[in-house]
Amino acid sequence: MNLLLVGTSHHHAPVELRERLAFGGEAAGALAARLAAGGGEAVALATCNRVCLYLAHDDATEARARATAELQALSDLPAAALESALYVKSGADVALHLFRVAAGLDSMVPGETQILGQVRSAFERADRQGATGPVLHRLFRQALHAGKRVRHETGIAENPASVSSAAAELAARVFDDLGSRTILLVGAGKMAELAAANLLSRGVGRLVVANRSVERAQPLAERFGGRAVGLDALEEQLAGADVVIASTGARELVLTAGQVERALRRRRGTPVFFIDIAVPRDLDPAINDLDGCYLYDIDDLERVVEESVAGRRGEAARAEAIVDEEARAFDAWQRSLDVVPAIAGLRRRAEEIRAAELARARARLVGLSPRELTAVESLTAQIVNKLLHVPTVRLKEAAAAPDGAARADALRYLFDLGDDRP
Repeated sequence: MNLLLVGTSHHHAPVELRERLAFGGEAAGALAARLAAGGGEAVALATCNRVCLYLAHDDATEARARATAELQALSDLPAAALESALYVKSGADVALHLFRVAAGLDSMVPGETQILGQVRSAFERADRQGATGPVLHRLFRQALHAGKRVRHETGIAENPASVSSAAAELAARVFDDLGSRTILLVGAGKMAELAAANLLSRGVGRLVVANRSVERAQPLAERFGGRAVGLDALEEQLAGADVVIASTGARELVLTAGQVERALRRRRGTPVFFIDIAVPRDLDPAINDLDGCYLYDIDDLERVVEESVAGRRGEAARAEAIVDEEARAFDAWQRSLDVVPAIAGLRRRAEEIRAAELARARARLVGLSPRELTAVESLTAQIVNKLLHVPTVRLKEAAAAPDGAARADALRYLFDLGDDRP
């Protein structure tokens, strides 16, 4: 099985492209199922910062072509425009990449804690669809283990920065005193909850939560002493909001430039700051062209984040060492998939020969006592074990070497073991 990764991230593509590739929930499981159809394995992961398709397939070329075709269909972009933003990794590089993702080392905010749950959810969705198998089971379980080790053995996630906290930090920079300001949260999901918690810690004065379902927004608003409204009240609430932070899971724009322009007529020139931390974006980019409106999207937050993580460099180095150790362990396991069956086949063939020769000699051994027959059995078994000991040790050592698979193939050829590779 060849390991393959096809994807993109904030390192390679702006939010304008990433939002065209975004998928979530059951769509991720369905995508993984399509990619795994025909005997492969697949997991589809999408977050604000990345879209990654992890694949295990006998034919790496076919797997790559199918993954690229799925992403092209999602983005509705010409192949050439999409290809320039994609990266492809294979073999051991796939494991190292996933382990770094699970540990929060590949995120815009190093050490962010949400990603581990997102990796777990992506794997579980694919698993429920029957899209995973032994290779990706092992890969993702070890990735989750690596992420937990980094969280428990390093301080990279202490007082963690996040996209939500960066949004709150930006709001605090815009207004020296948040106590007299009104913050309008658009969305009532996890990102909105984290943003609200960060804003409250900075002394925000008034908080309004706007959501498609007012019932879902109510608990969040009450928890932080705010007020819940429906999305149909957005224009009305814009008239009194100083900062708007949007983080819904909608596929379409939640707030257009036209809606904002109408609300501005009641603001009498008072500026309003918009922070869009959703992917796909919730806020119309044209809002930034309106007088008195300042719009920041998730990519704009990177500068804020960079300052907040400057003190984590030492912990990041420790986290990288843990991830590298786990990736090497996975690579050794994957290499053993070629070697261990060959060892088992050799021992099985030797035992068949030993048993057959003893059976042929039974007529000449009729005069032996049961105790003596047992001694003959033991003696022949020991001879086989001693003969196979060194080849077994050498092959196990070869499992971690680049030519381990070639040595296993040579063993199969020399002893006519057939092709028993998984």
